[in-house]
Amino acid sequence: MVITARSLNRSTLARQLLLERAPVDVEEALRRIVALQAQLPGSPYVALWNRVDGFEPGLFDGALADFRAVRSTLMRLTLHMVHVEDYRAFREGMEPTLRGSRLGDHRYRAAGFTPADADALLPGLLGYAEHARSGAEMTSRLEEGRGGPVESVVWRMIRQYAPLWHAPTGPPWSFGTAQSFVTAAELPEHTDPDAVAAGLVVLVRRYLEGFGPASVADIAQFSMTQRVRVRGALAALDGRLDVLEGPGGTILYDVPGAVRPDGDVPAPPRLMAMWDSVLLAYADRGRVIPPEYRKAVIRVNGDVLPTLLVDGYVAGVWRPVDGGIEASAFRPLPADVWAELASEAEALGGFLAGRDPRVYRRFDHWWVKGLPVVETKVFRTR
Repeated sequence: MVITARSLNRSTLARQLLLERAPVDVEEALRRIVALQAQLPGSPYVALWNRVDGFEPGLFDGALADFRAVRSTLMRLTLHMVHVEDYRAFREGMEPTLRGSRLGDHRYRAAGFTPADADALLPGLLGYAEHARSGAEMTSRLEEGRGGPVESVVWRMIRQYAPLWHAPTGPPWSFGTAQSFVTAAELPEHTDPDAVAAGLVVLVRRYLEGFGPASVADIAQFSMTQRVRVRGALAALDGRLDVLEGPGGTILYDVPGAVRPDGDVPAPPRLMAMWDSVLLAYADRGRVIPPEYRKAVIRVNGDVLPTLLVDGYVAGVWRPVDGGIEASAFRPLPADVWAELASEAEALGGFLAGRDPRVYRRFDHWWVKGLPVVETKVFRTR
């Protein structure tokens, strides 16, 4: 079967609940969209607001407080929010990447630590964090176990490797600058190669459910996993996946029965969160970001700006400003699209007003430095 580039775009939007907001609870939404990149605490809320019909942030607060949704370092070595039922398999699948990158980091080794040191110290740290502990408390415990002071980079690398969840620390977005950690309720296997391989198989299948169809390169990009391991996981799923031909003859994999809309299915405008997963989940980011806009949206330091989606593709950026939402287009947009964006902006402004109306204010410097904008409108929301 051959699938077009526009059908791939619509498949992503459908599975990510972006063709229409879904009347589901936050846990079901999180299961369906698989993972939300979450280094900026407000962005998962904005991402869910875009996807869930009648999204109630208080219910998401509750899911995080009860650890039914968990925040931890996972794919791409980045904080993600996933459903607790996905966490163990995802963490097992990510073990080689996390261990190699964090415990093999040159700064960690320069501080006099080895992977064996982490293995020796982790049981004590994880036992101590059975109840939520602050970063300062965890550092002190690490120093007790080591028998002396340790450099801050050591704790940073260990906490990003360890099976720790971030414990909520309060409003407006459940997590703030003060960090707190708790040991995962069900510890993943990290020394059993079979468990690690099986975890990656689960991760690959779940990725395809939420982001497919996708190539080996896409899966590797999403997880920051070696392609040879991705191919091994796909081989383990042999006979249980559809194989398609994508643009340029690229081989794509997908779960049977998954929705793959035609490319002409309408896609409503959306005001996407910073670091929204659909912008980062593929090696070929042209699925959602036109190549000419990529550098404007994904900045040199890794910041991924909040974007306007128009007809399913990035067409500009937005930011909260005093009293409203500023939307800036990279190309001329017709009046009816601006009207739809105005409606979205009004609703988003109302949502943000209850939490943090200027959620992305510390990223205003990107606008000051300049963006390839052809038209800007400010939609007043109060």
